[in-house]
Amino acid sequence: MERILYVSDLDGTLLNRSDRISPKSLDIINGLVEKGMLFTYATARSLVSASVVTKGLSARIPVIAYNGAFIFQASTGEVLSQEGFSGEEMAQAEKAFGQCGISPLVYSFIQGEEKLSWIAGEENDGIRRYLGNRKGDRRLRPVAGREELYQGEMFYFTCIGEQEELWPVYDIFSKDSRYRCTIQQELYRPEYWCEIMPANATKAKAIAKLKELWGCGRVISFGDAVNDIPMFEISDEAYAVENAVEELKAAATGIIGSNEEDGVAKWLEEHVRANEKLG
Repeated sequence: MERILYVSDLDGTLLNRSDRISPKSLDIINGLVEKGMLFTYATARSLVSASVVTKGLSARIPVIAYNGAFIFQASTGEVLSQEGFSGEEMAQAEKAFGQCGISPLVYSFIQGEEKLSWIAGEENDGIRRYLGNRKGDRRLRPVAGREELYQGEMFYFTCIGEQEELWPVYDIFSKDSRYRCTIQQELYRPEYWCEIMPANATKAKAIAKLKELWGCGRVISFGDAVNDIPMFEISDEAYAVENAVEELKAAATGIIGSNEEDGVAKWLEEHVRANEKLG
């Protein structure tokens, strides 16, 4: 029988409003994984952040983080695949942020260690909330100025703020084919996020790699936001949770229960055993 790769977004899809996978969803998904279901998640989060909110989920699976920039082995943190910026792309990004008067959160590897850098004292409410939720995270690296901010092998930039102030950043990067740029409002919050990644760092491309790695013939995915559209486009079937944005629902095979109703897990429970005859 053809092997199927099941892929779920996290925030707003598999996670509830408490930023956790419910006990019921954990029980269903872990039970199906134990019986042979090939399941993973694809998220904009880092492995560190994702590991916190998915506590209790089977750690045997490779997972897709940073919107496809990395595939990690969840149990060990081993990097199975990664995409980063070239030196020229990093320099151009620094120049663009300066032109827009924006200080981004910078994700990079410095001397082999993953770091999250920002300019101390320039935080807005959204950035303070983001950092406050990550107290004790060993990646955190506050710096004094721009010279220190842009160091190491950078692979991801996040700008948090008002939509109007972030739009010039989006305008620059969305027109440059070397980058992939998205802008959307934060879940349950007023601020907007503008994220800049290498052009090849997409959930869709990471899923294609994992599909080949696991020898799967088909992909079935689940999501809630506009950044899930490329993932839906490369999936054989794609399901939007009830709370998803209308643009994603329009691209979906069907609509399932919301993230508060264990929509993904219930769909899997109903369909996976029937489709794949798991034990």
